[in-house]
Amino acid sequence: MTGFQFNTTKSLICRLGAATELAASAGAILGRRVLIITDPGIRALGLIDGAVESLVAAGREVSVFDQVEADPSRSTLMAAASAGRSFGATGVVGFGGGSSLDVAKLAALLLGSDQPLDEAWGVGNAKGPRLPLVLVPTTAGTGSEVTPVSIITVENDEKRGVSSAVILPDLAVLDAGLTLGLPPAITAATGMDAMVHAIEAFASKSPNNNPLSRMLAREALRLLGANIETVCQDGSNRQAREAMLLGSMFAGQAFANSPVAAVHALAYPIGGIFHVPHGLSNALVLPHVLRFNAEAQPKLYDEIAADAFPSLADVEQGRTSAFIDALVSLAARLKLPPRLRDVGIPEEALPRMAADAMKQQRLLVNNPRVVSEIDALAIYRSAW
Repeated sequence: MTGFQFNTTKSLICRLGAATELAASAGAILGRRVLIITDPGIRALGLIDGAVESLVAAGREVSVFDQVEADPSRSTLMAAASAGRSFGATGVVGFGGGSSLDVAKLAALLLGSDQPLDEAWGVGNAKGPRLPLVLVPTTAGTGSEVTPVSIITVENDEKRGVSSAVILPDLAVLDAGLTLGLPPAITAATGMDAMVHAIEAFASKSPNNNPLSRMLAREALRLLGANIETVCQDGSNRQAREAMLLGSMFAGQAFANSPVAAVHALAYPIGGIFHVPHGLSNALVLPHVLRFNAEAQPKLYDEIAADAFPSLADVEQGRTSAFIDALVSLAARLKLPPRLRDVGIPEEALPRMAADAMKQQRLLVNNPRVVSEIDALAIYRSAW
């Protein structure tokens, strides 16, 4: 075993109703003036109301920034930071899906330090300090509440990332009750996103691929594989919802330390250019990237196949191929669009997407097989 480093969120609460007890669990962390960052849908559904009421009842002042969009832009991030500055925020709560959590991470960084955003891009470049930060996910997908990564869409639809332990939150609050009203399509896409995190973390070529990440990835796949269809068919199943949220978190811890690779690199242009939700973008290219990798390493995913799909334990020959086929079948049962053309991507856009994917070298270096621009284009064409 080679040496490794493992970082994660230092404190975690997983309990139904925990979001309505935010003052008790995080009031001392957040200070007197709390900025909550979320999106219009979460605000309209009233999901933040219990948290706001808890904080206000405890004597905190609360300001809500609710303009986060999918694949959040640099301008949205700067607007959130400006809102927090005007309010005099002493702490930040990210409340919502991965987009809101990502904006909250960097808003806390910008509000807590004088470091310009353009100096923070990349791995280990964000120096901090940041404001106190609490993250409350409302989807079982990104695992952003335990990752040191924030992804923002900048000029020319390019996705740029900050990766630094500085932006890991002080506290993550997992309240499965917040996910009960999630529609099946979003539940399916975010659930597949979490499965991608676990698969890529397990097989990552990163020098920091480690036993803890591999263990967490396998447990994530067991939880996600066993429950994703249940939560799509019965969104009110609290036990299954909690299992999905926990599986998403485990997958997040895994890839936070053993980073993702070509699936994400090729998914980013789909979201950045065509505004396809991130989880669905991953699902669209997942089987095609895995087949590309398996051409070089036919048994690459043998060890995890039965974690997600227990019936594959009896498959002795071609288990990796059967695993990829099972993922395709699962996506079909979840009613996710199968092809790039099904989400409005024209064939003539594929070369630009391949060129854009090559900008994600921080991810591509982790792929089990080297991916050239020609390879990326071929993968897109197989997915189209």
